[in-house]
This record gives sequence, structure tokens and C-alpha cells, in this order.
Amino acid sequence: MPKQPAWQKSAPVFAALGDPTRLRLLAALCAGGALSIAQLTAGTAITRQAVTKHLQVLADAGLVRDSWQGRERQWELEPSRLAEARRALDAIAAQWDQALARLKRLVER
Repeated sequence: MPKQPAWQKSAPVFAALGDPTRLRLLAALCAGGALSIAQLTAGTAITRQAVTKHLQVLADAGLVRDSWQGRERQWELEPSRLAEARRALDAIAAQWDQALARLKRLVER
């Protein structure tokens, strides 16, 4: 079976990041380390149930992981999936740069 291109493997990551609430949750986890649902919902109008659903989407994409500390479920960033997605974007950007360079050479002829 042929190897998937990096961008294709990262598609679930990009899909998960396509929601503003999930982006906010991910940013909070990037800045604050492991956080509970209560901490993630503090000061927001979003319900704990909604946050839990959004976190599950992020977990399914491999962007966050959870663990239990006592009676509280803690969520934290899984940075390796973000790094993979970044490499995919870098590869796409490089291809775009090459295509633009080819177009520039063609126009300059």
C-alpha cells in the first residue's frame, strides 16, 4: 500500500481545528498546560457538555489526551500531531513556492 502524503494524514487535524471553539480550547491548553473541564469553561458561556464534545473531537484527531487526577479529568495538548500538521503545511508551502517560481520563469521569458 502506498504511503499517504503528509497533508492527507493531517486532514483530521485540520478538520478538528476548523472550529473556533476547538481552536480556543487548544490555545488554552497550549498556554495553561493540563486543565480540567471546569477550568476550560470558566468565564465562558459554553457548557461543560459542549466542551467535552469538542475535546473529544480534538482527541479523535490526536491533538489532546486526557488523564484522571483523582476525580477530575485533565486534558492536555498532544504536540506531536501539531508538529506533523506543521510539516504538512510546510511541504504544501514549499510546493506553492516552487509553482510560483516556475510561473515567474515562464512569464519572464
